Order: sequence, then C-alpha cells, then structure tokens
Amino acid sequence: MIGVIADDLTGAAEIGAIGWRHGLRAEIVRCGQAGGTADLICVDTDSRTCEPKVAARRAAAAAKMLHAAGAKWIYKKVDSVLRGQVTAELEAIMKQLTLERALLLPANPSLGRTIKNGHYYLRGRPLHKTEFAHDPHFPRRSSQVLRLVKVPEIFSMRGARGDRLLTDGMIVIGDAENSADVQRWAATRDSQMLPAGGAEFFSALLGNGAGVSPASSAASKNFKSEIYKRDAGVTSVGQEFFIIGTSTQSARKFVAAERRKKTPVFALPQELAWGATFSPVAVAAVTQRIVGALELNPRVILNVGLAQVRDADIAGRLSDHVVRVAERVLFALPVKQVFAEGGATAAELVRRMAWTRLEVVRELAPGVATLAIGPGRKRFLTIKPGTYAWPAKWT
Repeated sequence: MIGVIADDLTGAAEIGAIGWRHGLRAEIVRCGQAGGTADLICVDTDSRTCEPKVAARRAAAAAKMLHAAGAKWIYKKVDSVLRGQVTAELEAIMKQLTLERALLLPANPSLGRTIKNGHYYLRGRPLHKTEFAHDPHFPRRSSQVLRLVKVPEIFSMRGARGDRLLTDGMIVIGDAENSADVQRWAATRDSQMLPAGGAEFFSALLGNGAGVSPASSAASKNFKSEIYKRDAGVTSVGQEFFIIGTSTQSARKFVAAERRKKTPVFALPQELAWGATFSPVAVAAVTQRIVGALELNPRVILNVGLAQVRDADIAGRLSDHVVRVAERVLFALPVKQVFAEGGATAAELVRRMAWTRLEVVRELAPGVATLAIGPGRKRFLTIKPGTYAWPAKWT
C-alpha cells in the first residue's frame, strides 16, 4: 500500500485519481484508520488554513497512521502553488518517519505550472501576476519559490536549478520546466527521502514503478477494467447538481456558459458579500427554489454569484453559505450526481454530509475526480480545484 498525506480534499482526490489511472484501488480517508483492500490511501488532513503547529500535528498523525497500516512509502501532496503550511507539515512528517531529506516538486508542467531558475510561472506569467495574487488566504506576492514558503525550523532549504544533489538535513525545491524534468527528478527517489509536491511528480513516481509490485499492479489493472465495465453509463446518468463555492475566472466562465444554455443558476443574496447574516428563512427560501428547479431540470447550478471578495473571513463564509444550502438540497432530494468546485467547498460539504471514506471511480481530467459515496454507490461526488477548468464532458 502507498500512503499519501494531503492538506485538503481536492488534493487527496487528485492524487487518488492518478492512482486509479495507474490501476490502483484508491480510497480517500478523512477520519478513522486506514484499512481494507486499497492499494493507495490518501489521507485528507484538512489543514491548509490551520495554524502551523496544528497542521504539523495533523500531518505527523497521518504519517504515523499510514506507517502503522503498512505503507511501503509515503508521499506528501502539497498545493501546486505552495499555499498552506507546507514547511511545517514537511518537517513534521520527516521527523515522524525519521527521514533526513525531502524533495519538494510542486510544479505541474503539463498544466502550464513551471519553475525555472527558482521562479514560479503560470502559463509563462510570473505567479504574482496571476489571479493567485488575490487569493484570500495565501496571496502569492512573489514568483520566487523560496519566498512562497516559510523558513524551516529544523532542516535547511534551498532551490535546485541545475543539480539534483540531495544531502541530509535538507529540503530541496526543484526546478521543473517540462515533464522530462519531472521524470528526471522522480528517478532520484530513494527510501531515505520524503517525496513531496504536486500531482505530476506523484504520477512520475508511479510510472517508475515505485512501491507497486508486478503482481499487485496486474491485479489492480484487472480491477480497473472491471470498474470500467461495471460503472459504464452509471456515473453519467441522473440529475446533476453543481455546487460552486469559488469566484475564480474558471467558475465565472462555466456559469456564464450554462446560463446561455438556459441551465437554472442560483446565487447567494447580494448583501452576504458585505458580511450580512444569512438567516434560516433566507436559506430555506433558496433551498426550496433549487429543489423545485431540480425536479424539472436535469442540471442545476448553485454558486456564490457575487463579485470576488478580498476579505478572507467573508470569503470563507460565502463558501459555507453555499454548502449550507447544498446540504439541505441533498437531504431533500436523492440527487445522484453531485459536483463541487473549490477545495474548501468540497471539504465542508463532505463534512456536513458525514461522508468519511470515499472510493475513487473516475478521473475526468487532471485534478478532476469522481468519488463513490457509500457501499451501495447510490451517489457520486465529482470534485475540482477552483483554478482548474471543468472538463468538456461536463460543459
């Protein structure tokens, strides 16, 4: 079994979907112990916006649990633009597993996210000149990767441009201008290193056969073939309820396109952007309208629908407001296909609905995973990071 520690649900699902792509049985655990027959267990510590010490404790506890469950090796999934408590969690995991060095490779070149000469670029633009500069929790105000993370307390940290030398006591952030660079970094992994980073690095490690025996790999590929046959036509039928808790450019484009197709779209009341209270009466009214729309239409969208809010507290509450309404809708109707955009939105929805273990059944696009909820597979949840685009299949 391979273990993964992610600081949010979308990251855990993204890695689980990559494992599924490689023929592994992948499961996401939000609470409880790892177990069962999964080849890949992704633990969501839900720690991205925690204080560093709290995030460190959660990451260390996840590492301890995965190691005790028999994980052959553990990967630390971090946000691709290094948001969150990256340094604190890396150090905590390294200490828990008694590892002396770590390789951090957050770049995803295939998605236009590259690191060159220690600077981060998004489709050729310096990171601090993209929409990430306005992130309400972790605004990216520099493109220098060493300035995007906090200084370690125990280990040293450096950027690696031309060399790939990793020494003990060191966390190295590697350059990666293209997928070939990622493959070359993956070839340097050994048992004394903590590999950490984005989705593309993890995929490269699996491509090198890391931790997967030929026998188990063959069995898992047969498993994936069975899933394809069993789920063909299942995860693509039924009502579709989209829950969009972000106001990113990707979200706005998707909603605008759906409006043009006459898809019912619901937004939060305007006054919530100013910090007003979302009263139970108002919540019930919006819920009733959405339930009515779902009874008459195959697809309905609930989104924030307000101008981008810079205040982090208000922005967080808007996402919570969206989930409050979604929770009521899902308890009122047996909607089979649920789609959640935004890591915080998806995590809060899963928490409110008490979904603790989810099985990966599809990868619709890089970063976009479909999860089966419950043993009967009566409901499917597809989640997507806010800055990724929805696949053409759903647009």
